[in-house]
Amino acid sequence: MKYRIVDDLTSDVMFEAYGKGLKEVFANSALAMFSVICNVSKVKAKKSVVVNVNADNASDLLYKWLSMLVALVDTKGMFFSKFEILEIDETHLKAKVYGEPISPEKGETVVKAVLYYGFKLEKTKKGYAARVGCDI
Repeated sequence: MKYRIVDDLTSDVMFEAYGKGLKEVFANSALAMFSVICNVSKVKAKKSVVVNVNADNASDLLYKWLSMLVALVDTKGMFFSKFEILEIDETHLKAKVYGEPISPEKGETVVKAVLYYGFKLEKTKKGYAARVGCDI
C-alpha cells in the first residue's frame, strides 16, 4: 500500500503514506496529496520541474517538500502526477516532478496548506510511515 486517506473532513484532509525508504515515502506522500488535489490518473507527465528543499531533519524536510509542491500548483499553474526523488538524505531533497497545466476537469480539491496538526514521519519495521494533514 502506497497511501490511504485517514480523515476527509470539510476543513481538512489527512492521509498516511508509506515507503521502504525516505525516497519512497516522500514520493508516496506527494502522490497521496495530489490524489486530493487532482485526478492523478488523468494528469499526464508532459512537463517537469526540478525541486530542491533543505531542512534541519527528515520530518521538517517532508513538511517543506509537500508545502513546496502546494506552492508550485499556484506558481507554475500545474497539477503533478509523477514524483522522482533524485537525491535525498535527512536534510536535503532534490526531485523532478512531472505534470501538466491545470485544467478544471482534472481538478478535485484545492489544498491551501500542509498542516502541522497531526503531522509525523516515523521509522517503522517496514520502512517509513508519514501522517499528513492538509487545509482544504
